[in-house]
Amino acid sequence: MSFLEVENLEVTYGAITALRDVSFSVEQGEIVTLVGANGAGKTTALRTITGMVAPSKGRVIFEGKDLLKVKAHNIVASGVTHVPEGRGMFGNLTVMENMELATWTRRKDKGQLKKDFDRVFSLFPRLAERKSQKSATLSGGEQQMLAVARALMSKGRLMLLDEPSMGLAPILVKEIFRILVDINRQGTTLLLVEQNAHMALKIAHRAYVLETGHVVMQGSAQELAKDSRIREAYLGG
Repeated sequence: MSFLEVENLEVTYGAITALRDVSFSVEQGEIVTLVGANGAGKTTALRTITGMVAPSKGRVIFEGKDLLKVKAHNIVASGVTHVPEGRGMFGNLTVMENMELATWTRRKDKGQLKKDFDRVFSLFPRLAERKSQKSATLSGGEQQMLAVARALMSKGRLMLLDEPSMGLAPILVKEIFRILVDINRQGTTLLLVEQNAHMALKIAHRAYVLETGHVVMQGSAQELAKDSRIREAYLGG
């Protein structure tokens, strides 16, 4: 069985079917990306995995455990973290306070926490410089770094990322993706939803293409990046 198995998910919002018989898998140590246009169901897939949306059918199996039978806060404790679209900062809290909130499952692990803060600040030196600053005053790029750093501090083994490059200048997009590769190399498995399909396919091992709530293509990221249909639809020809 794969590290994460999503099986035959169906999600409806009233009369609208957001996901229809969606299945995909993620192996431990991989970066897997979900590619598709706005409204394809990518965000809904992530929100279903983390218990924010209840499907009408299907299963989500993480390390042999069905997450659909687990309360949302216990999904985090199980080792799944979520960097949502829009970053979800607590603007009135400092950088450090936002990161400390993510350690609620690890309060007895004080010695390791210090090492993990040091590790995260080595990945994000800009956050180290601003750790006493209110997160509402950070730039968009810094807030995105904080969103990823906060997820890392929960010590999840699987990180879901929803549009991490949204609204960022090209130079910051490259920096965020470089950091994601570093995080993966250090042992965190990534499931990535990203409108910038070129960058997503560049760093991913495998990819699934969603159209109107259904998986229509899958394969290695390298193969899909060369596919003429993908190039025309998502990579600008």
